[in-house]
Amino acid sequence: MRPSIVFDFDGTLAVGHGPVRAYARIAAESAAEGYAERVEAELARYDAGESAYRDGYDIVGSLAADDGVAPEVLEAAYQRSRDALGTPLAPVEAADGLDALLTGLGRHARLVLATNAPETGIDRVLRSWGVRDRFDELCFTVGKPAGLTALVARLLEDGPVLAIGDIAEFDLVPALALGADTALVGATAAGAQHAQLPVTMRGCSLAALRTEIETWAATAASSSPAPLGTGTGTER
Repeated sequence: MRPSIVFDFDGTLAVGHGPVRAYARIAAESAAEGYAERVEAELARYDAGESAYRDGYDIVGSLAADDGVAPEVLEAAYQRSRDALGTPLAPVEAADGLDALLTGLGRHARLVLATNAPETGIDRVLRSWGVRDRFDELCFTVGKPAGLTALVARLLEDGPVLAIGDIAEFDLVPALALGADTALVGATAAGAQHAQLPVTMRGCSLAALRTEIETWAATAASSSPAPLGTGTGTER
């Protein structure tokens, strides 16, 4: 038995609006005048915890749709922006202290990346951060929220699960429904929209929750029965 920690990517491990702005620049080619300014204004509200949108991608897509941009045009714009992920056209940063956090957690738990985004660009970014090999599983185009249910259910068969993400409806609610622990991170953690959501922990960033996450991993590992033959014979 081994506990698992499931991480979202955008807005959780990867921070900054660079990829979202890349998406917006492409969508702006088909949107109405003033679209870019409306996106920036809504991103500012999102960062302040005052937006009703799920995340930056929801802002870009929804405002473009309001301008009459067709779904297939938005999908193409999104794919182009993901192709540029981690380049100067769509810069993104690792959450503060990510490598050290993952290294420590990996001693206690299985680490899983689960994102709705395609693999395009993400593997490159993870390698550039030096954390690609910290993960036991990389799951792309998961199809959250429904897709997360199957993943968490499978992981729960082998021990406790902590799901971490910035979009409660996609990253946490399916895990909550299965009895897993959850951590809400990012701007939405302080917003009124999810104030009543019974998450295990919440904070403005992974760094802000580092101690709580590390404590969860160590506690979950110590309470999970070890498979036969894995003991060291030494008590500490």
